[in-house]
Amino acid sequence: MIIAVDGPAASGKGTLAAGLGGHYGLPHLDTGLLYRAVGKAVAAFESTPEFEAEAIAAAQSIDLGDLHPELLASGEIGSLASKVAVIGEVRHALFAFQRDFALRPGGAVLDGRDIGTVICPDADVKLFIVAEARARMERRARQFEARGQIVDREALLSQIEERDARDRNNPNGRFFPASDAVLLDTTELDIEAALRAAVAIVDETMARKARP
Repeated sequence: MIIAVDGPAASGKGTLAAGLGGHYGLPHLDTGLLYRAVGKAVAAFESTPEFEAEAIAAAQSIDLGDLHPELLASGEIGSLASKVAVIGEVRHALFAFQRDFALRPGGAVLDGRDIGTVICPDADVKLFIVAEARARMERRARQFEARGQIVDREALLSQIEERDARDRNNPNGRFFPASDAVLLDTTELDIEAALRAAVAIVDETMARKARP
């Protein structure tokens, strides 16, 4: 079973995807970490002519050992991730990595921004997670504060809204719900309620597909 979970930054898609992986005994890949790892690798080149070439090279050499969530969680790295994600060659380099993960025996859960539309258009279940921008900002702010970081909430909200716009307008991305995706709004849901809702969607979808 392949489960595709898409949505904007801090919508809860990563936590939900990890929860679904645990619930169904499937490996989970947070594909956003791939772009964050590439962004972190080329941070020193952000304002240089070499930025694109360095990003492509980083994407071509990435592996699972580069994906450390605790080192890739900052808003600055998130912004860099969205900048490298608009580079077509970066997306091409990471496509095979994601597709191979999805097609492992038994299936997998992947979350990102184009899983249901590009990486796994044939996924068994597709969820598109949404939440209001200010709610997403508050979630991310609490995550940072739990690590002892001081948070400028308005600046963080601006980063999230700018990333939303960059993702929507990415000429090399397909950041929108697939025609067969189920939307789940987590604005008013805690993680336990959101996970219950996501499991219900998966179970209902798979049961419907199993009917003659």
